[in-house]
Amino acid sequence: MTLWWSVPLLIFLGIAGGIAVGSGMVAFLVVLNIIPRLAQISRTYHLIRWLEGAVIGGSLFFTLTDFFEWSFSFYPLAAALFGLLAGGFVGMLAGALTEVINVLPILAKRIGMGSYMIWFLMAMIFGKVLGSLLDWLHFLE
Repeated sequence: MTLWWSVPLLIFLGIAGGIAVGSGMVAFLVVLNIIPRLAQISRTYHLIRWLEGAVIGGSLFFTLTDFFEWSFSFYPLAAALFGLLAGGFVGMLAGALTEVINVLPILAKRIGMGSYMIWFLMAMIFGKVLGSLLDWLHFLE
């Protein structure tokens, strides 16, 4: 039996999670200029449309994979290639996140909320811990 308030709560959490992930993706791509920097570093600026298409296609593919619970079985070498590409993405994401931490104080000062910076950081930390705990406890069942 579900309670009457569980459906609106799940809708709210789904929308809030989608906004958080979407804004994180936009910040990753637009604010940090990841794709132009990647093209500049790899000297493939003439292929920038292909890089953008790869990011959009990968995001769409893995979103559909998650929604429809598709599963794939790879041969070990194909799985190793996928792991290598996923590791490269995670490495670039970690590098971009270090830049985001440097951007937060500047943004807080520009919008006049510099004195609340510690609260912004604590909200991010506690939100990450709470989200990780909820995810971890959910998978224990």
